[in-house]
Amino acid sequence: MAEADYDLILAGGGLANSLIAWRLRLERPPLRILVLEQGKRLGGNHTWSFHETDLDAAQLRWIAPLVTHRWPRYDVVFPEFARTLDGAYASIASHDLAHVIEPALGAALRSGVWIDEVTPTSVRLADGETLHAQAVIDGRGMRASSHLALGYQTFLGQELRLTAAHGLTAPVIMDAGVAQQGGYRFVYLLPFGPDRVLVEDTHYVDSAAWEPERLRANIAGYVEARGWQVRDVLREEQGSLPIVLAGDFERYWDQLQGQPSAGLRAGLFHPTTGYSLPHAVRLAERIARLPELSAPSLFAAIRDEARRAWNQQRFFRMLNRMLFLAGSPDHRWRVMQRFYRLPAPLIARFYAGRLNLADKARLLTGKPPVPVLEAFTAVRKTQPHLIRTAE
Repeated sequence: MAEADYDLILAGGGLANSLIAWRLRLERPPLRILVLEQGKRLGGNHTWSFHETDLDAAQLRWIAPLVTHRWPRYDVVFPEFARTLDGAYASIASHDLAHVIEPALGAALRSGVWIDEVTPTSVRLADGETLHAQAVIDGRGMRASSHLALGYQTFLGQELRLTAAHGLTAPVIMDAGVAQQGGYRFVYLLPFGPDRVLVEDTHYVDSAAWEPERLRANIAGYVEARGWQVRDVLREEQGSLPIVLAGDFERYWDQLQGQPSAGLRAGLFHPTTGYSLPHAVRLAERIARLPELSAPSLFAAIRDEARRAWNQQRFFRMLNRMLFLAGSPDHRWRVMQRFYRLPAPLIARFYAGRLNLADKARLLTGKPPVPVLEAFTAVRKTQPHLIRTAE
């Protein structure tokens, strides 16, 4: 076996790997770490948001330098209902993440590199160079697997500078008062300044395939309907996040064959909302505390972290099946409208992934927003092969 060049290599410079590298640099500076990122900068072109109740006080303190903007409340809008909820909501833009973490890493970051192959202890680059480490963490996004049944949250967002003030006083994390277009569709608004706003067209749909031009047209129509005029499109981001309906955890992880993984690849994200930052924070803390960073110890620790999350998320996967498999796709908004009528503390615990038994009972009682027989059938489909999902 070749002598290790590094203690740890992080393949991919997305959110999870960036936080792991930053945390290790702050807490264990002697470690020889290397982050390999295909793009020009860490984090790509993304915005990660979270509710402050998703994290504890210590976690909020250590990620505070990354936060782009924070608001004390947020709004939701549905065809028959609108509501303002108190509770801090925050966003991290990838350029702010890069601005803080890249200088901390210095020479421990190599950008603009293409990865050809990853093993638990090596990375082969496209130019033929092979790097060796005690361990390699693969954080290059979701991995396709027959052991997961997925829906998708597809989105395209444009950060706009307007010709006049937009008038928003808080984020609108769901404006579902829009044409549904064959799935649960809503517009997401983040006001970053008096005349600067991120407008994101989001769809919960059965297929990962999507049409960027249609989403751009949707944004243009939405902006016009609000009476806004665009001075500049400052940037554009797009993506497709997995929404887990069912799966076989052990078989999925057995397929990784001992490869430590992070972020979406490790299944560390909220199965309904797609929010991944709280999971990334917790994983970075756990890895920084490990006494040994060998590939087997990392794989075991991350698999344990992912298994704990998977077991806690069983109820969320059931709700996802009701959302995707019961009733008409154009009526999925009714499920979310009913949800946002519930007490604010329950909603906060939902986003944090910490529902208690009373919360679960409350979510399932009352008049269902989808046909009862279809809901019952969807709940019973706990195995991936029972669910037909479009690819």
